[in-house]
Amino acid sequence: MGAIEEVYEGLETDVEFEEFEAAVNEKVEQMGGLADEETAAMLIAHELRDEEVNGIADVAPGMDEVKFIAKVVSVGDLRTFERDGEDEDGRVVNVEVADETGRIRVSFWDEIAESIAGGELEVGQVLRIKGRPKDGYNGVEVNVDQAEPDPDAEVDVQILDSYRVEDISLGLSDVNLKGQVLDGGTVRTFSRDDGSEGRVSNLALGDPTGRIRVTLWDDKADLAEEFDAGESVEVVDGYVRERDGNLELHVGSRGAVERLDETVQYVPETTDIGSLEIGQTVDIAGGVIEADPKRTFERKDGSEGQVRNIRVKDDTGDVRVALWGEKADADVELADHVVLADVEIKDGWQEDIEASAGWRSTVTVQKDAPAAGNAAGDGSDSSANAGGLAAFGDDSGGDSTDDAGGSTGSTSNGTAAATAVEADSAGADGETVEFTGTVVQAGDPVILDNGTETRSVDTGAKLRLGETVTVRGTLSGDRIDADEVL
Repeated sequence: MGAIEEVYEGLETDVEFEEFEAAVNEKVEQMGGLADEETAAMLIAHELRDEEVNGIADVAPGMDEVKFIAKVVSVGDLRTFERDGEDEDGRVVNVEVADETGRIRVSFWDEIAESIAGGELEVGQVLRIKGRPKDGYNGVEVNVDQAEPDPDAEVDVQILDSYRVEDISLGLSDVNLKGQVLDGGTVRTFSRDDGSEGRVSNLALGDPTGRIRVTLWDDKADLAEEFDAGESVEVVDGYVRERDGNLELHVGSRGAVERLDETVQYVPETTDIGSLEIGQTVDIAGGVIEADPKRTFERKDGSEGQVRNIRVKDDTGDVRVALWGEKADADVELADHVVLADVEIKDGWQEDIEASAGWRSTVTVQKDAPAAGNAAGDGSDSSANAGGLAAFGDDSGGDSTDDAGGSTGSTSNGTAAATAVEADSAGADGETVEFTGTVVQAGDPVILDNGTETRSVDTGAKLRLGETVTVRGTLSGDRIDADEVL
């Protein structure tokens, strides 16, 4: 056996021996006699090993060129663009391909792009692809140098007409997904690098397999305000992006969100309130037994924030929930049943824990849903089906007057304690007051919130966000010039 045959025998490749031998002979000629057949064969084998990857998951930026087999998942539209210094426009078609290890976008250019746009490439085809990896908008992409159909190759990838939340993966495009609206948001504007104004909003959707955040861009942003929680909708032609380690479904100019006649149901897997621990990010559900007014406060950068506190109870206990930002505008009232997703459990006021619902959280109000621990479908207690406070019996009401001053209201421990603190902190300018609350802004000034009111505090003490402290000092308006921080 010759040197070329020996090297080829130890090489795992789809390249035929005749093609390998020809490449070796060409390498010998290129090197002008500086390499014999064995050395040239080793060089060619090294190049082939660099190119061959076991699957899409192995493709990485920095590789000179890669070869892999994959199935076509979706074919994009032909796009044209101006090239610097050239009269003829460039053309590109982006194609999503997949194998058992992952998905990746591959780009076809110019004449090949035109042929693909003409229908020469179909979803479900298996291709042998050779191309150059690069960093793209959504991770690694491949610029295709060569692609050939391989009807005999099998790639075990399922092509779906409609996706469920559990089917969503990074890199998907042309995604159709049906879900139940869990939460909506307002339209926000921002400035792009080119000076133009962009618009964005969000919806939270759920289906029987999970939930996902949907981001709506520009002219689609208004859709977030067209649907109510509980409605069933379908996202059409969405694409998947990653943010802070979480997958999101985005809707741009090609996409849409449409109302459905059929019903899609989302049943959350909630954590018992009685088992909550600091540091968790969880979903909870229950009846609203307290609902405080919304309050505003000034952040360190001068902008205005807002927060609203509610107390939620299930069969195992109750917890104070802080609704921040847009979540403070949620239409939550006493006796509502709420599902709160992705809330953070933190140190609360008076050594109690509390749940914090921020921008990533979902607040879903179910006016007629069962309260207490019945969110997951436990129908053992028929009284729970009444919803809201009816499931809590005497715990939700009690006497109509409280110990703090005889005014009508709830007698729950949280409300009574908050009223007492509010009374302690009341006073005229120049008086010495004491105020206990949770740090909702660290810096200058520190802002404390006690569940009923918010106070700005001038202090040189270094406090941590979420820390509960007591300050004592001189009152000036709604600010306290702290002499002591306990």
